[in-house]
Amino acid sequence: QVQLVESGGGLVQAGGSLRLSCAASGMIFSINTMHWYRRAPGKQRELVASITSGGSTMYADSVKDRFTISRDNAKNTVYLQMNSLKPEDTAVYYCNTLWGAVNYWGEGSLVTVSS
Repeated sequence: QVQLVESGGGLVQAGGSLRLSCAASGMIFSINTMHWYRRAPGKQRELVASITSGGSTMYADSVKDRFTISRDNAKNTVYLQMNSLKPEDTAVYYCNTLWGAVNYWGEGSLVTVSS
């Protein structure tokens, strides 16, 4: 069974940095595209960043040039480096992947950015 476990959230001041990690198990991590989503209070969930098995990346316009997604296939882990954080980045961040036609989600990691 696929499991995704996020870590690294917390409270940070505006302009600060955090790095989220998502450890995956129960799948062949190296061949799968991985995603980070977020849900801010009172808003719909949005796709933040994606990384393919080949390392190609995609970012939402709102985080471009501030966030970096990366992966370590040896550790079955995907990362989201978040720099220059803004209060509007406050959200629960979720790791996501599709495996065997099933969409899997982590439990989420809360990121709070104070002004």
